[in-house]
Amino acid sequence: MEEPDSTSPPSSPAAAASPSPTLPRRKRRKKQFPGMIPLSRVRILRNPPSSSSSERPQPQQALLYDPPPPRSAAIRRRGRPPSSALRLSRDLDVEALIAAAAGFPIDSLTEEEIHDAVIPSLGGTAQVSYIAVRNHIVSRWRSDPSLWLTESQALESIRAEHHGLVVVAYSFLLRHGYINFGLAPAILSAPPRQPPSLPAPAVIIIGAGLAGLSAARHLLSLGFKVAVLEGRCRPGGRVYTKRMHSSSAEFPNVTAAVDLGGSVLTGINGNPLAVLARQLGLPLHKVRDICPLYLPDGRPVDSDIDDRMEATYNQILEKVCQLRQTVCDELGAAVDASLGTALEVFGKAHEIATSGEERMLFDWHLANLEYANAALLSDLSMVFWDQDDPYEMGGDHCFIPGGNGRFVHALAENIPIFYGRTVTSVNYGCDGVLVYSNTGQAFRGDMALCTVPLGVLKKGSIQFKPELPVKKQEAIKRLGFGLLNKVALLFPYTFWDSSRDTFGHLTENSNQRGEFFLFYSYTSVAGGPLLIALVAGESAIEFEKTPPKDCVEKCLEVLRKIFTPKGVQVPNPLESVCTRWGTDRFTHGSYSYVTVGASGDDYDILSESVGDGRLFFAGEATNRRYPATMHGAMLSGFREAANIEKTARKRAQKPSESGNDIEMVDVGDNDLDDLFRVADTSFGGFSVIYDPASPNESSASLVRVQIGGREPDSKSGFLYGLVSRNNVMELAVMDGDEERLSALDRDFGRKLVNRTSLGIEGEALIVRIKEARSRNNRNKEAANEV
Repeated sequence: MEEPDSTSPPSSPAAAASPSPTLPRRKRRKKQFPGMIPLSRVRILRNPPSSSSSERPQPQQALLYDPPPPRSAAIRRRGRPPSSALRLSRDLDVEALIAAAAGFPIDSLTEEEIHDAVIPSLGGTAQVSYIAVRNHIVSRWRSDPSLWLTESQALESIRAEHHGLVVVAYSFLLRHGYINFGLAPAILSAPPRQPPSLPAPAVIIIGAGLAGLSAARHLLSLGFKVAVLEGRCRPGGRVYTKRMHSSSAEFPNVTAAVDLGGSVLTGINGNPLAVLARQLGLPLHKVRDICPLYLPDGRPVDSDIDDRMEATYNQILEKVCQLRQTVCDELGAAVDASLGTALEVFGKAHEIATSGEERMLFDWHLANLEYANAALLSDLSMVFWDQDDPYEMGGDHCFIPGGNGRFVHALAENIPIFYGRTVTSVNYGCDGVLVYSNTGQAFRGDMALCTVPLGVLKKGSIQFKPELPVKKQEAIKRLGFGLLNKVALLFPYTFWDSSRDTFGHLTENSNQRGEFFLFYSYTSVAGGPLLIALVAGESAIEFEKTPPKDCVEKCLEVLRKIFTPKGVQVPNPLESVCTRWGTDRFTHGSYSYVTVGASGDDYDILSESVGDGRLFFAGEATNRRYPATMHGAMLSGFREAANIEKTARKRAQKPSESGNDIEMVDVGDNDLDDLFRVADTSFGGFSVIYDPASPNESSASLVRVQIGGREPDSKSGFLYGLVSRNNVMELAVMDGDEERLSALDRDFGRKLVNRTSLGIEGEALIVRIKEARSRNNRNKEAANEV
C-alpha cells in the first residue's frame, strides 16, 4: 500500500468558512440510547471484607504477586505514600479494565474459558486468582505488543504457588489469539508451535477477507498447513483501499487512497486492528465529531432547531427502548416488530417534526441510523437491533492514513492464497473436506473454514454436501444483510473546510433521506483532496439501479447547492468511483443486521461448526458481540482458528485418524481412473459404480462411457452420467452401445457430460464412493494386522 503524500493537496483560495458559530457534535454511529453505562464508568466488583477469611474468597492481588521492593530512602514524596495494598489494588483495577476492553468479563470467565476448563471448578478462590492472572498477562502484553511475551516473562511477578494458573492462562490466551498476535517483527519471527498431530492438519480457508487472513495467520502460528481460496484477484474482501489518480494534464500529480468498503475503526480500546496499527507504526486519525448540516438549498441548519431535533430523536429512541423492555417483560422476546414502525408510531403520538425543517432533520437522524445498520428501519428488529451495543469497543473512532488496505496487504504477506478461485461447492465428511472451485480444481484437506459474507450464503452461491443443518439454514435466512454505498470524488483541490471530517445534507423527500446524507472529508488521511458521500437505506438500493455517471452528477449538484451560495466554486472531479456492493457477486451486500424475528442467537448459530468438526464458519456475521465491524471479522478468525486447533487435538487422540496434506486436484478424468478399475458392473463401453450409501434401486449410480475406439492406438475419451440402478439393469440387457446411448436420452432423460460438468450431485456421489473405498481399505488393513 502506498504511503499518503507528505505534501498538502492544493487548496482553493475560497475555501469555505464556518457556516455557524455553534456546531453540533455527532458520532458516526450513535446507537447507544441514553442511560446506557459506558465502559469507562465500570469499576471492578470486589467482595466486602469479612472477619472470617474462610467465608468468601479474597481477590486481593497480594495473593498472587510477589511483594514490591522497598522504596528507596533517597526518594522524597509529599504527603503520605500509598500503601502496597493500595498500589496493588490500583494495578488490579487497571489490568481488569484493559482485559475488559479486550473482551473479557471483569469478574467472571468467558464461555471459551469455561469450555476449555481452565480451572477445575467454577467459583471460589481459584477462579478469582485465575482471572487476576489472566488479566495481568493480557495487560502486560498489551502494554508493548511489539514484543513476544514468553511464559517465563508472564511468571516473573507471580508467586510460585500460582505458577500453574499462569501456565493455563498463558496457553489459553496464546491459542485464542489474545496475546502474541499481529505483524510485529518479534511476532512474525517466532517459530510455529508444535501441531496437534503429525503430519500437521491441513485447513482450506474460503475467503481472503480479514476473517480468513487472521485465521490463516493464526493457524500457521499453531503449526497447521493452510491454503486460502479467494474468488477475487486481491485480498481484503469488503475491506478495499483503491488508489485514485488524476487523468488531467492540469493536475497530473493529484492522487489519493480511498476506502471503498470498511473504513472506520469503530473504537480503538481493545481493538485488534489498533494493535496492528501500533505494531506497524501507523498513525491513527481521530474522526472529529463536529458535523454541520445543510438544508437542500445549501443554507446551514438553524442550530437551535438542530439541537432540539437531535434531543427529540434521542428521546423517541429511548421511548422505543422502554417499550421494548415492557414488551419483553410482559410477553417475552418472541414478540417483535420493526424498529421503523415503532419510531413512526411514537413520532406521530408525540407530534414531532411539525415544520419542514424539523421533519428533514428527523429524517437525517433516521438515515444515520440506517447507515449504522446498513438496513431499512422497516426491516430492523425493535427488540434486538442493538443487541451488540453493550460490547461496543470504547475509545475514539479513527481512520488509518493511507487506508485499511495497509492492514490487508500486511496480513496477506507470505500467506498461501490462490486468487481467482471462486468456490462453488464444499463436500465434507468423516475423512475430511473437498472444496471445488470454478477453475475445475478441487482442494482436499482435513478441515475447511468458510469466511464468505452472509450475502453469499443467503444467495446459495456455494453448495454444501451434505446440506447445512436446518438450524443453520434458518439462521442464514433470518439474519439480514444490508447495503451501504459510497461515491468517492477526487478533486483538483480542497474547496471545503478540511478541518472538519464530516458534514451532512438534508433532503425534502423522506424516501430519499439516505441519498448523500453524509460526506466524509478524507483529505487529511488520503494524501489528496478526496470527499466520500454515503448512500444509505432505500437510496442505497436505488443507487445501484442508476448509472454511475448520473449518480456522480447528482452528488455534485448537492455539493454545488451547499458551496456556491458561499462563493465557492465546486470543480469537476478528476476521478470518481461509485460502489456497487449489492450487485457484487462476492458480497451481495455490505454487512449484517438483526431483522424482525431474528436475534443475537442467530449470530451464534452461524458460528457453529458442522460435520463433526470438519466445516467451520467465521466472518462478521458470525460474531454476536461485534457484528458489522472489521474487528469483529478479525476476532472471528482468531476464534475459529482456536476452535480448529481444539478439534484437531481431540481428533489426534484417535489413532486411526491422521492429517492430510493440502492437495490441489485438477478435476479431470484422472481422479476417477482408480475408482473405475474396480467397477461394480461393466457392459460394452459402459462401466458403473453404485452409490455405497444406498442400496435402493432408485439411487443414483455413476456411469462412465468410453467414446471412440477401444484399440490401443485409437483416440478415445470418457463421458459420465448419473443413472439409477433400475436403469442400469435395463441398459445391461440391451443390444449394443448405440441402443444404450439412445435409451439414455430418449427413455431415461439422461445426458452424458464431461468430468467437470457432473454438478454437485455427481461430485457428492464421487466423494461417497471414495470414502467407502477408503474405509474398506482401512478395515482390510486392520483385519490383516489381527
